[in-house]
This record gives sequence, structure tokens and C-alpha cells, in this order.
Amino acid sequence: MKNAILIAGPTASGKSALALRLARETGGTVVNADSMQVYGVLRVLTARPDETQLAAAPHRLYGHVDPREAYSTGRWMRDVEALIRSGELGSKPAIFVGGTGLYFRALLDGLSAMPEVPPTIRQRWRDALADKGPVALHDLLAERDPAAAGTIRSTDGQRIVRALEVMDASGKPISQWQARSGTPMVDRSSAQLMVIEPDRVVLKARIDQRFDAMIEEGALDEVRAIAALDLDDALPAMKAIGVRELIAADRGEMGFEEAIDRSKIATRQYAKRQSTWFRNQLGPEWQRISMQE
Repeated sequence: MKNAILIAGPTASGKSALALRLARETGGTVVNADSMQVYGVLRVLTARPDETQLAAAPHRLYGHVDPREAYSTGRWMRDVEALIRSGELGSKPAIFVGGTGLYFRALLDGLSAMPEVPPTIRQRWRDALADKGPVALHDLLAERDPAAAGTIRSTDGQRIVRALEVMDASGKPISQWQARSGTPMVDRSSAQLMVIEPDRVVLKARIDQRFDAMIEEGALDEVRAIAALDLDDALPAMKAIGVRELIAADRGEMGFEEAIDRSKIATRQYAKRQSTWFRNQLGPEWQRISMQE
């Protein structure tokens, strides 16, 4: 794909506004590159574009995944490839915007092929996660694939299970599969690469203001709707910031003010991790720009 525009940045930094402006200027299509904004139900809580924004320019890969499913970078890449093959993106620039660094890496460097994992193996490790918890499985992964364990947090149950199921299904550690080069989706030489680097104090204020606005716009109703699905806590959609906190408040397990404060703190911590990843992983070819309105 030539002449693509990639816009990375932490949550609440104004990525979507910049992408929309560029879409209007170029006639291009905005393509979601955020792993939480793919899920249905949680439009407000994941800050997906609203109806006004969707009407202003074409948007793709937003809210198209059932929260009962565990979406992956590989599936996102297949969805992007399907968009390209369908001709939906046309001849105008595709504008990829989001906060999931692995999506951008996959676009530019390709994604290593992974083995098929039989459903029985996948379910066995999901059951193990529910029974033993992520820390115990991380210890097991450290024994079997130290290289992978060194790159995965001990609390990241989804990635831990993925590494263990790949090892179980193929007999090879996931780190070996990941070392194989993939095929890039985007032509780096013609792409515009931008990463937003926000002022921390301003970003903190924006995060707090945005979460308050989410509550006013119906975030609690979304949380009640997803709680009614009775999903496995290990599913990615259940890890969207604010879901567990607001469910707990709705059940009377904590006050709503405490749930809101915890959600704001978790969002600020997440934004810090995103900024650190972009600073360390995105090279000098990326244009560093200030926070957008």
C-alpha cells in the first residue's frame, strides 16, 4: 500500500481529530489501529468515533468485532488485507490511527506466520488461566520459553496463554515463530509516519475530562450491557479501562466516585506505557508532533 498515513499516539492525545482532518483534506479513509476500538458495545468507553465523525469521512474497522471474541494482531492484518483487496480504500490515502503499537509494527514490517492452534489446546490453556491465574502461567512460560516470558508482563494473561498454546501446538517457542520475517502491508518509503508526543500535565487533564464526559454520554449503560453477556474476564473486551471498575460500582462493591477515580488513574498509567513504547520502538523516520486539539 503506497502513500499511507500512520498516526500513533497515547490515548486522549487527539489522534482521531488529526486523522479526521487529514481525511477531509485528502479524501482518504480512516482505518482503526486500536485494539479496543474494534469491539462492539463499548463505543463510548473506548472513545470510538461518534456519528458526527463517522459521517464526516469514511471509517473502517471500528466496532466490528463481537466482544465475545478474542481479536488478535494477525486477524487485524487479515481485515486490513481484505479492505485493500475489496477496493474500499480506493486510490486515496489510507489513514491508520490508533494506540496499538503492534499494529503499526505489523503494517511496516509484516507479521510472522503462526501455527494453527486446535480449539482443544486453546480451551485447555484458557481454562488453566481461569484456574491458576496469569502469574502462575507466566512462571511456566519462563521455564519453557524464557525469551517470550521476558517480553510479556506477568499480568497479561492473553499473551501468556497465546505463547503457551503456540508452544503446545507446534513444539516450538513463540519467540522462534516471531523471529521469522513477514511481508509488510505498507510501503515505508511513501508513507507519512506521525506520532503524537503529548505534554504529560495537559494529557492528564484531558484524560480526566474525557472520562467524565464518557460517564455523561452513557458509559455505564455500555458496561451494564457487556456485563449482561457474562463474558470470561480473560477476554480482551473485559479489559477495556473502566469496565471492571464500573461493573464493581454497579454491583455495590465500591462507590461510583472511587470507580471513576480508579479508571482515570488506570487510563493515565496506560497512556504512560503507550508513550514509552512509542518513544522506544518508533524510529527517527517517525515525525514527532505536539498534542492535537
